[in-house]
Amino acid sequence: MGPVLAGVLQLLALIAALALVYVPVGTYLAKVYSSKKHLRVERWIYKAIGANPDSEMTWPAYLRGVLAFSAVSVLFLYLLQRLQGVLPGSLGFSSVNPAQSFNTAVSFVTNTNWQSYYGEQTMGHVVQTAGLAVQNFLSAAVGIAVAVALVRGFARSRTGELGNFWADLVRGTLRVLVPMAAVAAVVLVACGVIQNFSGIHEVGQFLGGSQQWNGGAVASQEAIKELGTNGGGYFNANSAHPFENPTPFTNLFEIFLILVIPFSLTRTFGVMVGSVKQGYAILATMFTIWLGFTALMMWTEFAHHGPALQAAGGAMEGKEVRFGVGGSSLFAVATTLTSTGAVDSFHSSLTGLGGGITMMSMMLGEIAPGGTGSGLYGILIMAVIAVFVAGLMVGRTPEYLGKKIGGREMKLAACYILITPALVLVFTAASMALPTPPHSMLNSGAHGFSEVLYAFTSAANNNGSAFAGLNANTDWFNTMTGLAMLLGRFLPMVFVLALAGSLAGQQPVPVTAGTLRTEKPLFTGLLVGAILIVTGLTYFPALALGPLAEGLAS
Repeated sequence: MGPVLAGVLQLLALIAALALVYVPVGTYLAKVYSSKKHLRVERWIYKAIGANPDSEMTWPAYLRGVLAFSAVSVLFLYLLQRLQGVLPGSLGFSSVNPAQSFNTAVSFVTNTNWQSYYGEQTMGHVVQTAGLAVQNFLSAAVGIAVAVALVRGFARSRTGELGNFWADLVRGTLRVLVPMAAVAAVVLVACGVIQNFSGIHEVGQFLGGSQQWNGGAVASQEAIKELGTNGGGYFNANSAHPFENPTPFTNLFEIFLILVIPFSLTRTFGVMVGSVKQGYAILATMFTIWLGFTALMMWTEFAHHGPALQAAGGAMEGKEVRFGVGGSSLFAVATTLTSTGAVDSFHSSLTGLGGGITMMSMMLGEIAPGGTGSGLYGILIMAVIAVFVAGLMVGRTPEYLGKKIGGREMKLAACYILITPALVLVFTAASMALPTPPHSMLNSGAHGFSEVLYAFTSAANNNGSAFAGLNANTDWFNTMTGLAMLLGRFLPMVFVLALAGSLAGQQPVPVTAGTLRTEKPLFTGLLVGAILIVTGLTYFPALALGPLAEGLAS
């Protein structure tokens, strides 16, 4: 079997698996967030934190809950790292320095999971399990909660209430993420991923030296790392490490975990707004972009330019031979079109155009299918913009799901789509203009610029993957990427929840012959076009200086 055919078959198997679980998972999620009943363990938690799960919240109250919980989470994770040297199970590792502790705490709480350190040489078992793994669950649950609040904004009318943040957070964690991650962890252990709390030990002798590895609860963290679109690996090599991802099957299974909740949430959206066809329209948009980017990535990486690539069957530099070009291309697109950031190959070693595809995937806002929750609310914002454009073209007041899209709604949507590009471009420009930050670049010229552009694109979009050529473990990059992650996560949430509150307070307008049918293929095409045009106009000059210049020169 040739490498191209193997890659295509993996793609088809992945699509089949996602299609098989789409309806049951999406419907289950809708039931979880629509239920009025509380499990006994949930009632214990509500009592412990002093929350009333039956009280509804307006959007400012919901936002205060999100921000307060996230602030406490950042503080807890920061202190846990600073105290690591005196904690049991530290494996002899010292406390993490302040700048890196801040960066890592922000990274995992914002669902970015950017890592400027070697995991197996920096974090002990307590920080990994009680700190990083816990935040993998909670940050994903926060993202889903905000998405559900926006869906309620579309589904409800003449009310300013969007649900209860604490109930949504607890339900998402206990009813969705914990059971699904538990099943996934068992599958990974059965396939060879390690799960233990062993200490550091030597694994061999070579060239007069030795190699040392520590164990860890890797399978359980790997499961939620992918399922929650987190991305922070137990080891520096991330999902290219055989302890995290030992076989081609586990590689495909991890890609499935990355995509299953973001795609299924479109079904949840359709069920909650009372029209599954609306969910299918959003799904079709996500799937079209994801499939197109996957095909482009495979084409650029399989292209045979020169005898070396012909002999290897594709651009194999920086890729695991266990997965090949096909598996690595699938993983690279899945992890950058979502907010995962896990990697099974070095993105810096992709072809020039291949590296540009990973950057463009993040620049879309990671909405195809995007992160757990963040992908759904991101593409719904783009849907609002698309119906506004369509309304201007036909001279009719824009409407979406029976809600008018007026000046207030468009201002909030515009702020949402502008904040992340502003963060990316401003931080990248500052890093290139100042004398010290460019010293962290491994390469000069267009590729070096791509390293910096990729870093801030990844941070501001809460992705977490790296281009692998940039030394980001400096005070400048630890601090600036930390700020980019914070602002890139929570400022958009402000606009999302404000938009949800505005929509929930409206009275529905009746459907007429002039209403744009947003469940039809025409709207799907309009939405795909709007996403690509807005992203292209925003980022093309920066891409032209980096990956496009490198790709055209090769």
